[in-house]
Amino acid sequence: MQKKGKDKKYRGRWPYEEGFTLIEIMIVVIIIGLLAALVAPRLLGRVEEARKTTALTQIRQIEQALQMYKVDNGLYPTTEQGMHALIEPPSIEPIPRNYHPQGYMERIPKDPWGNEYIYLSPGNIDMYGRQRPYEVVSPGPNGQLDEPGSPGYDDIASFEVEDEQDQGQMPSGPLPRRR
Repeated sequence: MQKKGKDKKYRGRWPYEEGFTLIEIMIVVIIIGLLAALVAPRLLGRVEEARKTTALTQIRQIEQALQMYKVDNGLYPTTEQGMHALIEPPSIEPIPRNYHPQGYMERIPKDPWGNEYIYLSPGNIDMYGRQRPYEVVSPGPNGQLDEPGSPGYDDIASFEVEDEQDQGQMPSGPLPRRR
């Protein structure tokens, strides 16, 4: 008596006919290659976008620590004191009077490209002629500070975070006069 499913007859096929032909495999590989060529650029663009978003988030965190430092001490750390003043009390004048015992950050992160953030206090003049109290800048993917508007400009700066938050709002303070 034969059991179903255990019949090892070839049922009209030769044993070497099982599997895929070379042409079938090549067609599948070509289709996968075409799909990868269409999808890969979109995914790679998202990686760079995610890095920029991470840099903006880190800059916001540094800005929050700078704000807490100013609330406690009445001023921002100087450029010479640097962002290291957010981790431990600075030894360079002006010495903060009410420095928080645990500091303001555990560590200063590196930007998503592995570069150190650059801190300036006071910062540069904004487009409305006002002095920024500080600037935190990531040199971006190329690792170099570039002039805004120059070819290859890819820096990410704290004033861009402000511009993103103020998008569509009128600036506070006096507007520049037209000549």
